[in-house]
Amino acid sequence: MSKGTLFDKVWDAHTVGVLPSGQTQLFIGLHLIHEVTSPQAFAMLRDRGLKVLFPERTVATVDHIIPTDNLARPFADELAEEMMQALERNVKENGIRFYNVGSGKQGIVHVIAPEQGLTQPGMTIACGDSHTSTHGAFGAIAFGIGTSQVRDVLASQTLALSKLKVRRVEVNGSLKPGVYAKDVILHIIRKLGVKGGVGYAYEFAGTTFEQMSMEERMTVCNMSIEGGARCGYVNPDQVTFDYLKGREFAPQGTDWDQAVAWWQSIASDPDAEYDDVVIFDAAEIAPTVTWGITPGQGIAVNETVPTPDEMPEEERAIAEEAYRYMDLQPGKPLQGIKVDVCFVGSCTNGRLSDLREAARFAQGRHVVEGVKAFIVPGSEQVKQQAEAEGLDKIFQLAGFEWREPGCSMCLAMNPDKLEGRQLSASSSNRNFKGRQGSASGRTLLMSPAMVVAAAVTGQVTDVRELL
Repeated sequence: MSKGTLFDKVWDAHTVGVLPSGQTQLFIGLHLIHEVTSPQAFAMLRDRGLKVLFPERTVATVDHIIPTDNLARPFADELAEEMMQALERNVKENGIRFYNVGSGKQGIVHVIAPEQGLTQPGMTIACGDSHTSTHGAFGAIAFGIGTSQVRDVLASQTLALSKLKVRRVEVNGSLKPGVYAKDVILHIIRKLGVKGGVGYAYEFAGTTFEQMSMEERMTVCNMSIEGGARCGYVNPDQVTFDYLKGREFAPQGTDWDQAVAWWQSIASDPDAEYDDVVIFDAAEIAPTVTWGITPGQGIAVNETVPTPDEMPEEERAIAEEAYRYMDLQPGKPLQGIKVDVCFVGSCTNGRLSDLREAARFAQGRHVVEGVKAFIVPGSEQVKQQAEAEGLDKIFQLAGFEWREPGCSMCLAMNPDKLEGRQLSASSSNRNFKGRQGSASGRTLLMSPAMVVAAAVTGQVTDVRELL
């Protein structure tokens, strides 16, 4: 088993006890909730006559069902309105901090917690959402949980979990122009597989991650779950501290100095022991696009769709399924395939740096006729900052729609959906069948810059051609 890693240190620091099942009862420092997975959890508490144990450790926002074009209440979708009302009622009854629409702090849960300084190194964080692993970018151990576990955290501030193994995923070198954090994680998942991380926490390390901004690290950690890992993290360093300093919930004054000293101490030891180590060369990573129906079915944009005989036998059945569903021919290029919808946003790539880079490629160009393209900021704060920089004007002049914050077409639990067999170029995190709102809709995952390249050419395009 691993020894001396950040994961081990944080796990041990939050261990309440060992349960008869052999699982650890783990204290959860920060609990994030939204409107989709919390209503049933609160109902379970009421049925048992229980209260929220530490309401000050829970923070709520609305993101999944929120419309991004028309925020008038009641929402046109009756179920969305019902979920919204349930969340508003539950947070009021339990004294929970709530970032509602118009607060200036509403947005996708994995965007707002870091930007408010709620997410900090050494924390244990839980949320009823798969992509809670995002917060690991700060050196936190963050888990996506189910509704019954949301109930458990509300009632006890603890979770019953089995300890994970730790794999060090090392990437070294500088990324080439046109290659982004999204390409790094798609490359890692491609190489290790969507089940490769089962039973593991991923520690992302190496000079490539050291050079990344916090927002880039969040993109990588966000998709740890897509590689099968329960969580992913980066050891905290000066980049982390510079990002956090001065944010609303970050320690202040002498508390700050003490916090930084502790954060430095929890980083993995130089002689830490890992259950596994894999090493990648940044120079080998190209702009990457998924061609299939899992995030692991990805290729460099200038490669051809793999043929069955190029892959292990156990991957051939799902590859055949993907060929049929995606209408792709093995051995043929992905580049040049026409797209219908282009979406920049999500908890993976809806932050300010993502929008800045997307705007860089949109400026002076225009969305091709017949393509629907839209930009969805990850939070009200991101939207406000982007507008202050004039990014909204760049996008609108280029023919993109500029929307309100929310999860939008990442999972389409709102009006933003694909129609029929539309093909989407998306900066989100999942390309599962039906993921973007149409039972037959198709999704190609890529970086925000690649999405813009597709929008202004009308087809899958190597963004390096636009540099």
